[in-house]
Amino acid sequence: MRNNSKQSAALSLIKTAMIEKKMTQAELADAADIHEKTIQNLLSGRSVRDQTLFDVCMVLGLDFDKVRGAWVKEGGSAEPRDAPEPNGAESRAAPVYMGAYTRAGTDHYIGSYLTIRPSFTITSGIMAYRTDISWEDDWPSLVFQERDRPDKPFLHRGRLYVPASSMYIHLVSLTKGAMRMVMVSQLDPAGQMRGLVTTLSKQRAQLLPVSAPIVYLKRDDFAGAAIGEIGAEHANYREYAQLLADTVEQGYARLITMR
Repeated sequence: MRNNSKQSAALSLIKTAMIEKKMTQAELADAADIHEKTIQNLLSGRSVRDQTLFDVCMVLGLDFDKVRGAWVKEGGSAEPRDAPEPNGAESRAAPVYMGAYTRAGTDHYIGSYLTIRPSFTITSGIMAYRTDISWEDDWPSLVFQERDRPDKPFLHRGRLYVPASSMYIHLVSLTKGAMRMVMVSQLDPAGQMRGLVTTLSKQRAQLLPVSAPIVYLKRDDFAGAAIGEIGAEHANYREYAQLLADTVEQGYARLITMR
């Protein structure tokens, strides 16, 4: 089957980026921690998982959404190999291990969020960026995608786990064996979710586990929103810092240390 023009455009973006970075298939596979055969499949236009495409885009510095949007075969889009069967019972709900939730029951989460957490690189600083949540039909579940972070190589993309008997939901990303989890309260009437993020942070030559309060504020309009590394001198610093302080003070999260 021939690739259509859109998929050819996606392949052209990937191959051009490989040439610009002077990367062979083996080097790209190594950098993305993907089997070389998978890279060969991708470059020949065969079906690959979204996570594979995401990892390749991160290594090559490409816009994942742009590449994924063009990654369409004649007659339909490629389906991740371990997604539920599109015509099966699970096509109407997320898998049981994710909470078995339906789009109808969770569509209030769909949208864009101003995301605020402490900076891991600037002392007393704050990191602010955008997170989009959408529904994915091929693998029925809510997915999140981070955007507008100054540290682009560390953007996360993952899925939402929504347990039926909990006040909290989980935003989990799993890339090349590395897992990051955000545990936040369910979306409230004010459009807020608050809790903790647990991840790895680069401290000089090492990656260290860190946990910090995090806030998601649902917004229709990001005009005027302060994005990026926010220092104490910034006009929005006090507002953002208060939101993070309230997250702990009001009991959405608790940081425990030995004394």
